[in-house]
Amino acid sequence: MSTNAALAIPSTLPEQGAPGLAPARPTKPAHVIADDAEAIAVARELAPLFAREARERDQQRRLPFDEVDVFSQSGLWGITIPKAYGGAGVSQRTLARVFAELAAADASLTQIAQNGFEIIDVIRLSAREDQKRELFGLVLAGYRLGNAFSEFKGRNVEDFSTRLVKQGDDYVVTGEKFYSTGALFAHLVPIVALGEDGHVYVAVADRDTPGLTVVDDWSAFGQRTTASGTVILDNVVVPASRVLPAHVVYENPSAVGPQSQLLHAAIDAGIARGAFNATLDFIRHQARPWIDSGKDSATEDPFTLGAIGDLAIRLNAAEALLDRAGAQLDATIADTTLESIALAKVATAEAKVLTTDAALLATSKLFELGGTRSTLGRHGLDRLWRDARTHTLHDPVRWKYHAIGQFYLNGVHPPLHSWI
Repeated sequence: MSTNAALAIPSTLPEQGAPGLAPARPTKPAHVIADDAEAIAVARELAPLFAREARERDQQRRLPFDEVDVFSQSGLWGITIPKAYGGAGVSQRTLARVFAELAAADASLTQIAQNGFEIIDVIRLSAREDQKRELFGLVLAGYRLGNAFSEFKGRNVEDFSTRLVKQGDDYVVTGEKFYSTGALFAHLVPIVALGEDGHVYVAVADRDTPGLTVVDDWSAFGQRTTASGTVILDNVVVPASRVLPAHVVYENPSAVGPQSQLLHAAIDAGIARGAFNATLDFIRHQARPWIDSGKDSATEDPFTLGAIGDLAIRLNAAEALLDRAGAQLDATIADTTLESIALAKVATAEAKVLTTDAALLATSKLFELGGTRSTLGRHGLDRLWRDARTHTLHDPVRWKYHAIGQFYLNGVHPPLHSWI
């Protein structure tokens, strides 16, 4: 049965308004999803709506404020919140399926939600009971979590210069962030910072807090509408009740790293599936057979048939590894040990390798099999290749091969940081 009535998912979206300094807070509570089955059903219902103007959004770099409102109001942003706090507590396997389904429609729009799920895990593992109830309650009500994690100027991804200093009853955060996917659309911006004790904390600031400025300076050729640009933190005051001891998660063994990696793999799998579907459609309705094939239709071209068969096998294999990784993560979360964390890291690394390969291959074969006419601007198919090439750069797969080989050959567990 359709979920439209419960969710009030529109068949069309309102005209885009001005971005403003910060998004308006929700005027009505978000829908609360009940279980895994409903989460997948809602994702399948939203996907066609998100796909409808994905080409135009990319070509015009029109940021999806209205689509993001529909996305968060659907309840999908809170589906991993534990049942004890009012959420659906869906499995990681289900979460990966939701992300892959939506990314097949628009990978940029889907990625805007990604970092919020890492913070939900940080809250679950490190927050006090009162913090959990407040923050989980806000997310379930429709408040969006963005991110201010990574920094552009450090010598590596763990080199943070952002600082958190106690000031009276509050804390003050100062620094500069980049790759801040979701921050421009967020109501709450979780900031990763080093405390005075040298440990990592997450300070959850209101988006409109004085001194917190989100700069829309994202200029990548792919994932163009994620707005993954700069966040400037100029003496941003955050109440102590919103400061989380994230070092409990990041400096000790946990499954947060592979959980984040799983969603990146799911986005790549979605891009691959979207490109594969676009290839089938283009061959059926636009492409011509090669002159030497002797065939009347591109669908009968023997080399095209072979290429499609090969691509289908690789894509199905990638999706199977993604599902397997989700299942292993669920087992690891249920029984978190050094050994089970290693198994989750290896499983998600394997999935990330194959989903990367599938995304790059599918988005390239789209043009090879579609022919020169597939490159025409009116089709907007270049978005798929640009999104794949940009997103697959997250956490290089060349190091995943190394970690996987070390595990199987030498029994060496992957590093405990969050990038594998």
